[in-house]
Amino acid sequence: MKNKKILLNLLIISFIFFLDRISKLHILSIAQDQGLVDLKINSFLNLVLVWNTGIGFGLFQFEENLIYNILTFLIVLVNLIIIYLFFSSNNTHRIFLSLILGGSLGNLFDRIYYSAVPDFIDINYNGYHWFVFNVADIFISIGILALIFLEIFKKNEN
Repeated sequence: MKNKKILLNLLIISFIFFLDRISKLHILSIAQDQGLVDLKINSFLNLVLVWNTGIGFGLFQFEENLIYNILTFLIVLVNLIIIYLFFSSNNTHRIFLSLILGGSLGNLFDRIYYSAVPDFIDINYNGYHWFVFNVADIFISIGILALIFLEIFKKNEN
C-alpha cells in the first residue's frame, strides 16, 4: 500500500514537471515566433517573458557566474533534502512535498538547460505588479503554504 501511495506521489511530481515544461515551451515558442512575449489576457493578467537567474520570484539575481553556480548548487542540495523528507514523511506531508518537488525540479531543469528560468505570468492590479512567475512557482508556493498551515494547525491540536 505504501508503494502505491509513493507511486501516486511520483506521478504528481511528474505531472507538475511536465505541465511546467509544456507551459514554458509554449511561451518560448511564442517568443521565437514573435520576438517577444507581451500578451494582455485581461485587466489583471499578462503573459510576459522574463529570464530569472535568481531564485523564486526573481530574488537574488546576479550577473556573476560564480554566484549563479553557488545558488544552483544550493538548490540541488535543497532538492536532495526535500527528496529525503519525501521518503521519510507521512502521506499528507508527502503530497505537499510532491508539489514542491515537481515545481522545483522544473525550475532546476531550466537553470541547468537555459542557465536561467523563464518566468511569464504577470499579475497586476491598477498598475501594481506582483513578481513575474511560472507554473512551477505556483506549485512550489502551494506546497510550502500547505506545509506551513499543516504545521500551524498540528501545533494547535497539541
